[in-house]
Amino acid sequence: MTPSPSPQQPAERTAGWQSVMLPDAPAPQGAYSPAVRAGDLVFVSGQVPRDPVTGQLAGDDIATQTRQTLRNVERALAAAGATLGDVVSMTVYITDTDDWGTFDAAYREIMRPPFPTRAVVGVSLRGILVEISAVAYVGGRG
Repeated sequence: MTPSPSPQQPAERTAGWQSVMLPDAPAPQGAYSPAVRAGDLVFVSGQVPRDPVTGQLAGDDIATQTRQTLRNVERALAAAGATLGDVVSMTVYITDTDDWGTFDAAYREIMRPPFPTRAVVGVSLRGILVEISAVAYVGGRG
């Protein structure tokens, strides 16, 4: 039986990808990377509507929270060498599916055609209205 790697010794599975941490941001509280770069792909973990500087929740409505969450996605992408224009797929979690139209309007303020694929799922979130994860294709850029 092979022993589990210690925290100082990364697992072999990381040989093909690199964890991306966000500059000037606290480390995640959970066991995840904010973003991962794997070849030409960037995977962004679910981002929430917290201001990265103050840590405060942005607004109490779906439109304000969507804008902040997309800014946080953009920030994670930038740390990995990607942009919102590189995004090929997004998964969106919202607490109230009746907010879909308002969410979509705020999304369209920031995202531009051609739009990436997208799934919007109604879920229970702890104290927030929206969470967004993304996948970007960077086409061999360094």
